[in-house]
Amino acid sequence: MNLNKLKNPFFIAELSANHNGSLKNAKKLIDHAKKYGADAVKLQTYTPDTMTLNSKKKDFLIKDGLWKGYNLWSLFDKGKTPYAWHKILFDYAKKKKIQCFSTPFSEEAVDFLEELNCPFYKVASFEMTDLPLIKKIAETKKKIIISTGMANLREIDKSFNLAKKYGAKEIILLYCVSNYPAKNSDFNLNNIYLLKDRYKCAIGFSDHSNNFQLAEAAVAAGAEVFEKHIYLNNVKSLDYKFSLKGKEIKKYRDALNNTNLLMGKKYFYRTFNEKKNRILRRSIYATKDIKKRELLTKENIRIIRPGYGLDPVYFEQLIDKNSPIDIKKETPLRKSILVKLKIKKIK
Repeated sequence: MNLNKLKNPFFIAELSANHNGSLKNAKKLIDHAKKYGADAVKLQTYTPDTMTLNSKKKDFLIKDGLWKGYNLWSLFDKGKTPYAWHKILFDYAKKKKIQCFSTPFSEEAVDFLEELNCPFYKVASFEMTDLPLIKKIAETKKKIIISTGMANLREIDKSFNLAKKYGAKEIILLYCVSNYPAKNSDFNLNNIYLLKDRYKCAIGFSDHSNNFQLAEAAVAAGAEVFEKHIYLNNVKSLDYKFSLKGKEIKKYRDALNNTNLLMGKKYFYRTFNEKKNRILRRSIYATKDIKKRELLTKENIRIIRPGYGLDPVYFEQLIDKNSPIDIKKETPLRKSILVKLKIKKIK
């Protein structure tokens, strides 16, 4: 993943809990990610015991939102991707020729993923203040993607600087709003500009919305990496309400690419197709037959369309000069006239 040479935004398909406890479903999700244009698939590496305590106390009960009624341990138990699946899924993704990596939720998970040669890592928004975990990941000397949901700039500073200090090969920050699903009113995509300016690194967008417009706007704001959950149409899993299915994945990919194409390159240029229309611009033409040594005046040369003649910038310099050649009516004045009159070319 060379973010300096991205032709299109890098699209990560997040499997999360959408396999719904089925290895077969997990493989199908990888198939869909590959088929519909994702660049990588991402797993989540944890056990419920590395995430929380198996407690029924109120602190551990989810009181609202998509997962209302779950206690944390049971939610993570239901949503986990078993460790035993990881090598199978890494190998399956390799077979399908799509990159596979993961979010480790503990230092132990980093050690486990290192044994699988995980190519790079992501830190989830809820873990981005876990500085020992970020240090552990950074020490692998690999790329690290850090989601910034719920974080203030002071917290992002700490995580970013720590990852840099301990050797992360490359740091990518994902702008994220940690609501599931998130509403349009929750987003302030101008933060992408702010993050890009502040940290001078690639910025991405972790998209928990239910539409494509936010992703398109994020591309326009400069996001280069996109993360979106995917699910299978017939599987109502934990995260399906903010996920893409089937051909929606392809539509999302196309939305990213098309907006990227509209935005173009980050320097001022004109396309070949537009340059062809330069012949419809104005240029300098003879409006009468002009004899050699005859005075060039506003009566015998004009700035008109089309654009086959000299650029209008030379018009005032030509006035009151003696024509060095015969020029026929309705023909363009050429660059050779500038040479003969010793008029310097204007760059």
